[in-house]
Amino acid sequence: MEFFSKTDQGRRRQLNQDYVFASKEAVGKLPNLFLLADGMGGHRAGDYASRFLVEELHKYLKSAKEGPTVRLLERGIRRVNEELFRLSSENDELRGMGSTLVSAVIEGRLLTISNIGDSRAYLIRGSGIRQITHDHSYVEEMCERGLMRRGSPDYLRARNIITRAVGTESSVEADFFEVNLMEGDSLLLCSDGLSNMVDNESILNIVRDASPVEERGQALIDMANINGGRDNIGVILIDAFQGEGGA
Repeated sequence: MEFFSKTDQGRRRQLNQDYVFASKEAVGKLPNLFLLADGMGGHRAGDYASRFLVEELHKYLKSAKEGPTVRLLERGIRRVNEELFRLSSENDELRGMGSTLVSAVIEGRLLTISNIGDSRAYLIRGSGIRQITHDHSYVEEMCERGLMRRGSPDYLRARNIITRAVGTESSVEADFFEVNLMEGDSLLLCSDGLSNMVDNESILNIVRDASPVEERGQALIDMANINGGRDNIGVILIDAFQGEGGA
């Protein structure tokens, strides 16, 4: 396994509210762990929320003693959400803060993904790219009801309105997805600062290039900035079996 992880402030934002953690080494009972969060909130509240979420979830998973992967993540997310919500309720400077989350764990050939909000996970396989996660956003809910067309002006104007986040309510539920991986698969976790600025075809072309994962990951960030860089950009790019006998 080889990976690249980085956040970038982008060209328009004064603060970087994206935060990542990536390890191909074991974290507690998990064989590896990849976390990406995109914070929201005034002042420095969004920055605080994403950092707190990633660091505290990592800390919980590192110390958790038993349980299957999904159960460990569920418990950890629930606990961190409760603490973030309490802090938001008690501190005026943090009031209203929250964060998206997308996580990945690879156990042999089994990929487990969780997400809350509109940070995404993509699977790149062969000549195709597929979004694994489903955005918790106003525009996606409207599209599912047939009340809005994806890519329309109304969609583009409202696409940053999310309907689920960590820390904004006393409880939150993550969506979970399991995917059987194949040789040559790549996985991309990203914030909307990438997915709103770089289309799927461009992502696919960059990821499937033969260059090292670090160069491809940086190329994704560079492309988001070239296209406007209107938001912070968070990227974790993983070549699942590189260096382990896979292509």
